[in-house]
Amino acid sequence: MTREALTGSRIRERRIILGVKQADLARQIGISASYLNLIEHNRRRIGGKLLLDIAGVLGVEISALTEGAEAALIAALRDAAQGARMPDAEMERAEEFAGRFPAWADALSKSHRRIAVLERMIETLNDRLTHDPELAASVHEVLSTAAAIRSTASILAEDKDLDPEWRDRFHANIDADSRRLAASSKALVGFLDAETGEAVTSSTPQEEVEEFLAARNYSFEDLEAGAVQPADAIKDAPELTSVSARQVAEDVLKRIVQDSERVAMPKLERALETVGADPVALAEHFRVSVPCIMRRMASLPKLGLGLVVSDRSGALLFRKGVPGFAIPRYGAACPLWPLFQVLGQPGHVLSQRIQVPGRADAVFDCYAAAESVGPMVINVPPLIEATMLIVPVPGPDQDSDAAPQEMGASCRICPRRGCPGRREPSILSAGF
Repeated sequence: MTREALTGSRIRERRIILGVKQADLARQIGISASYLNLIEHNRRRIGGKLLLDIAGVLGVEISALTEGAEAALIAALRDAAQGARMPDAEMERAEEFAGRFPAWADALSKSHRRIAVLERMIETLNDRLTHDPELAASVHEVLSTAAAIRSTASILAEDKDLDPEWRDRFHANIDADSRRLAASSKALVGFLDAETGEAVTSSTPQEEVEEFLAARNYSFEDLEAGAVQPADAIKDAPELTSVSARQVAEDVLKRIVQDSERVAMPKLERALETVGADPVALAEHFRVSVPCIMRRMASLPKLGLGLVVSDRSGALLFRKGVPGFAIPRYGAACPLWPLFQVLGQPGHVLSQRIQVPGRADAVFDCYAAAESVGPMVINVPPLIEATMLIVPVPGPDQDSDAAPQEMGASCRICPRRGCPGRREPSILSAGF
């Protein structure tokens, strides 16, 4: 049903909100109550002077009756319906629901967005509490300072004959340590809740690089066109505050330049229309490695794909997330990811449909492949990198004969029960 076809529903909703009876509204605009009833049930089209009169009586602009809910609200409702795995027929009624019950629709969309924010907050706090070195140092500072204060206070309480000069020194120590404890506690609060503004959140070099890439939507058209060099692109980047971060960022940009020389973005966009979004078919089309084409696909903003790169030790070297698929910053990722399964098989391409357990139960198609990087040297083991492309699967395409494999981001925030790869209890369930 189109937006214009829902004009009657919006008239009825507005009339009910104002507490106006149908017969009273019909009398004020000069039509019969039965005809107004047909209009309100979208059985008669309305426009011109009659619509203007109704809008005047109801005290709204004509656009509020003809256009109804904004596209963003309808999109949010459809996203919520998709997360709840509603049938397609119900998802198509999102606009009708927004038109008839705008206040409920707005409340539902706000709740949906708030839940998504809280889920991301849990993921971030879990990473920080488990593996953030800066947070560990902050906690250690609080504990050591509290222990120092406790030790000094015990001496003052137990030794009644303490020399006045030493007593003054101990009092000064307690004062200094208490100030240090207040500062470190303030910083700890800041680490756990950056919105308080109590402390500046520290970043690792990799986090700085991720912020740098995300701020540019992982797209560098000038760089690929040769208009700028990698060193110039990072020169004045405000996100890169450390020497290490600038070095890592420059290496990432150099790889982007190398990949663009093999697969230019305009050529990739044309190939997507003819070949399709199959990484293996595209790699064969351009005669490049599958990891290379995965990186290029992830750099195309309109596709909205995620990418993870790992070395043979299991460390995540690169992260580009997508909504619904959490990628841990500090902790170990799920050992069942296809990313880790291909590390021992360079050249092998693995495709697997994954369902991330949680509120939305989002489904993704993951493609993974590994390749040797760097020069080949006799008697020196090659460096292996595994790359995984994360492709969101729309709601209508999620139903297939092959059931997706349930996998979380990391054990700490995965509620899946009976998982053979679980390494620690989840904070979202009863544990093992």
